Parts: sequence; C-alpha cells; structure tokens
Amino acid sequence: MAREQGRKLIAQNKKARHDYSIEDVFEAGLVLTGTEVKSLRAGRATLTDGFASVDDGEIWLRGVHIPEYDLGTWTNHEPRRARKLLMRKDEIRRIIKTTKESGLTLIPLSLYFKDGYAKVEIALARGRKSYDKRQAIAERESKREASRAIGRASKGRADS
Repeated sequence: MAREQGRKLIAQNKKARHDYSIEDVFEAGLVLTGTEVKSLRAGRATLTDGFASVDDGEIWLRGVHIPEYDLGTWTNHEPRRARKLLMRKDEIRRIIKTTKESGLTLIPLSLYFKDGYAKVEIALARGRKSYDKRQAIAERESKREASRAIGRASKGRADS
C-alpha cells in the first residue's frame, strides 16, 4: 500500500482564535492507540474543550474528545483520556518557560494527519476579554470592507 501524502484535516478549533490571542504555534505528534487512529481516520474528533498541560517535563493533551471506534471491541479507548504529545526538548523547555512566566495557556487549534501521522497544532495563547473580542471583530469587519471597496474600485464600479 502506498504511503499517505499531504495534510488531511480532521478537526479544527475555530472558537479558539476568537476567545484567545495566539502568541506562538507548535506542531506536535500524538501517542495514540489503534482504535483512536481508526476513529480519527473516520474524521471524528472534537477540540472545543481541549487544552494542554505540562506534567513532569512532558506535555499532555487533555479534554479532547475522540469517540470510541464503532467496530472496536473490549480494546476500545476512553474518549477523553489524556494523550501525550511528542515534541522536541527545546520546544518543550520553551513552552514550560513561557507558560510559567507570562501566564499563557496551551490550546489545540487543529488535529490532522500529515504524511500518515496524526499531528496536533497547539498554540501558546492569552485569553481575551469581551471588549477585546468586540474590538477584534470590528477590526476584521473594517479590513473586509476596505478590501471590498478596493475590489470595487479596481473593477471600475461606483462605490455603493
């Protein structure tokens, strides 16, 4: 069988970019069991309640829901178990240092297969207040409106 190539998105945490200001993004591998991989290949996972934590110099992904595999037997996994993340030591040290110093949190942004391996994109993020969220929405809307106006002007249409 030919090896899988490219990137196949499984789940994405769209709410995270709204609720948090993203400081830095990392890619990490996951330690999974067989039924978890089969469930992910079926495209089933939820990242909304997920977060990552540091325990004894290792980073663990918690709260991510990977449902039980339909055809699994007694070997099925627990849907919300903690999963170890595989990262380089220098990245782990940098994450530990920044989370202790500046009060940032680790949140998963997306879960995907990259060249056949399950990967998760985690981010160092700072929580936004409600007024920050409103300000970010207003900024995004103004940028969108400006790009629309430029597009209309380049096509020679009257500004409406």
